[in-house]
Amino acid sequence: MDEALVKIRHERSKKDFPGLKLDDDEYVEFAFRRAQICLMMIWGGTAFGLIVILLAFLLVLMGQGMLDDMGRRFLFIILFALLAASIIIGALASRIYHGNKIFITNKHAIQMVMDSPVLTSINIIDLSSVEDASFRQDSLIQKLFHYGTFRLATVGDETTYTFKYSDISPSDLKAVTKLISAAKKSSATKEKGNKNREDDGK
Repeated sequence: MDEALVKIRHERSKKDFPGLKLDDDEYVEFAFRRAQICLMMIWGGTAFGLIVILLAFLLVLMGQGMLDDMGRRFLFIILFALLAASIIIGALASRIYHGNKIFITNKHAIQMVMDSPVLTSINIIDLSSVEDASFRQDSLIQKLFHYGTFRLATVGDETTYTFKYSDISPSDLKAVTKLISAAKKSSATKEKGNKNREDDGK
């Protein structure tokens, strides 16, 4: 690729993804997040919890004549606390959803993993060390909603990096595989050039 175009794409990637530390000649090709169905399930569950709590609140209002003032206040406090807890849990789950992503650049795969609001990790994998990229669906639900597990297996230490609940398309997977092949060829060319220079220097 032309150096000017590489620079333009690099600057665009820095602007679009300011949290990434990219090399001078590196740019983002793909940015994958978890499937939208996951976010829908989070807020669907939150909405269901809120409805149940509101129904309980109505039942309390209907039967409040059987309770004294102390009992009514106690139940109202519990219900309001449950409402607040449901909203907070939904917001935290949504934050974790948005915190899990994987970027494929022309040189690396950068995986950001968030298991909780305080527990995060970043894995940076050199594309030239990736042996295999695959996408797997293990259930009928995953096939119906078009999501599954994206895997990158590396050479040498045979480490497998997984990105669950991904909705990567077959065309995206094919493009990522081509990037891996290009990175391998570029790495092999550089190694050959370095070896030739070493031989010439002897």
